[in-house]
Amino acid sequence: MQDGRDQHPGPVSHPPRSALARRVVGVAALLLAVLFLGLGTWQVVRLQWKLDLIARVDARVHAAPVAPPPAARWAQVSKESDEYRRVRLAGHYLYEFTTPVQAVSELGAGFWLLTPLCTADGHIVFINRGFVPAADNKPGTYPGRRAGAQPCAGQGEQVEQVTVSGLLRISEPGGGFLRENDPATNRWYSRDVAALAAARGLAGTAPDGAPVVAPFFVDAGKDQDPQGAPERPVGGLTVVSFVNNHLVYALTWYALALMVGAAWWWISRHGATMRDDD
Repeated sequence: MQDGRDQHPGPVSHPPRSALARRVVGVAALLLAVLFLGLGTWQVVRLQWKLDLIARVDARVHAAPVAPPPAARWAQVSKESDEYRRVRLAGHYLYEFTTPVQAVSELGAGFWLLTPLCTADGHIVFINRGFVPAADNKPGTYPGRRAGAQPCAGQGEQVEQVTVSGLLRISEPGGGFLRENDPATNRWYSRDVAALAAARGLAGTAPDGAPVVAPFFVDAGKDQDPQGAPERPVGGLTVVSFVNNHLVYALTWYALALMVGAAWWWISRHGATMRDDD
């Protein structure tokens, strides 16, 4: 006999989530944790590499100047072995081959002035003599080419000899960010030594059989220009700085791995009692 009261069914029981689903989640969590741990460890390795690089470059920058790499070693010159090495070299400038390269420095927008330097052995090293503001220089100021097979030949006794100290830099081929060098209009956005030499008609072979132009350039230090030099650019503005965020990246990846591990631990403890929502 019914008492007339509404009959309410009890809570509907649901089966626990399947063991297969938990295994799939577990495998995915394991793969993610391994991936994040691997990425974190890779950043630790990169951190050690970056710290070694900073220490190595700092030692070069503050060392006594040495002779630049000889022509016989030019093929082996690289960022790892030579960039930012403090060097000293002597010769005479070919001011008529000076090339303005667009730049932004602590003094504002303007140009680096790269001038070839003829050394005593007949080779050419481009020297970044320094910075001039944009108002003091225009890209069309200098000639693009001069006839002559060897511009350094027979000039050593007729021109002023200079000694330059500065930091060795590696050539910057191609151009700047989203802007390619345009030798035809004498517009330059990177210090591409090979392209500069070709545009000025300087490429070739020296008497010793080596290339005429060095595959690097030198950032001259402060007050390196001779008194009678044109333009009077400001030298010594090289910025030696390295971005080093590898520790932050490593901690981030390790934190993600820990979060994945914690999430899997919680699922493994409570996943069996979880219910699907209806």
